[in-house]
Amino acid sequence: MFIDEAKIRVKAGDGGNGCMAFRREKYVPRGGPSGGDGGKGGDIYMESSERHNTLVHFRFNPEYKAQRGRHGEGANKTGREGEDIILKVPVGTILYDDESGEKIHDFSHADERIVVARGGRGGRGNARFATSTHQAPREHEDGRPGEERVYRLELKLLADVGLVGYPNVGKSTLISRISAARPKIADYPFTTLEPNLGVVMAGQPPDEKSFVVADIPGLIEGAHSGAGLGTQFLRHIERTRLLVHLVDVSDASGRPDPVKDVEVIMGELASFGAKLDEKPMIMVASKIDVANKDKLAKLKRYCKKEGYELFPVSAVTGKGIEELKYAMAERVKELRRQPAAQEAEQGVTGN
Repeated sequence: MFIDEAKIRVKAGDGGNGCMAFRREKYVPRGGPSGGDGGKGGDIYMESSERHNTLVHFRFNPEYKAQRGRHGEGANKTGREGEDIILKVPVGTILYDDESGEKIHDFSHADERIVVARGGRGGRGNARFATSTHQAPREHEDGRPGEERVYRLELKLLADVGLVGYPNVGKSTLISRISAARPKIADYPFTTLEPNLGVVMAGQPPDEKSFVVADIPGLIEGAHSGAGLGTQFLRHIERTRLLVHLVDVSDASGRPDPVKDVEVIMGELASFGAKLDEKPMIMVASKIDVANKDKLAKLKRYCKKEGYELFPVSAVTGKGIEELKYAMAERVKELRRQPAAQEAEQGVTGN
């Protein structure tokens, strides 16, 4: 589980000013006051949506300002109200007041909507102040300012994609390349001691897709029985939708057979249970900038035989990274569409 946070500033629209005006039509004697009221400023709402999965869209646009109400006009014309803004958040988002730390709302269901900043009331025009004894008022009101608040959003995320493989196959380097996550990277086993998660963006607005990737600490033979803290590591991928299996095809790993590497990890997934070996999987040949051509060719033949989609990548040079990102995004999109019953069967929605 991963905490995704964002801080936003919201400013509701100010109310429009009331107008001071008098009727001056040719055939209307002593026309009197005719200043209209100002329009109300726009509200800012927050609504939970199942179409959103992360808070990453708030990272790039943390400030929101609703439209102000228009000023009143003569002939008793009321100013137009400002347009409201609706901010979409994923289900599971918790809203906090940043200054006080108070919890404002927990969006636990889809389509919940609350007002997070109320627009200012429009000011009254001078027509509102007319009385039998005060027939030519010159008083009028300015609009009230809209509410301005700073909120902190917190979302507990479960990763959509889990990166698996032996230690030092390039999982941490890959997640640092495709997301803003900055895991510890070094050339020794178990550099990663706890899962690192990052939010990945693929595509361009309005077709931009986001999903969460977990860098699972390296697995070794015997992981299902606890070797290398394997049972702790494997537990983290029980609820992921998609597995991305990295295989080192360079000579740096010291393991001559990439197919055996794949079979060992698949055996550990199967031995752990929870149907981990049945999860959808994408194969990745990592470190192709220094690849052993024989190892790469052997892995390609194996993936073709077993029906796995294979992406040769280099997280150092960036080769193949974009293709892998889009493939992951498309698979996650497909898996999210699966019926809840099917997801539960795969262990996605289970406890």
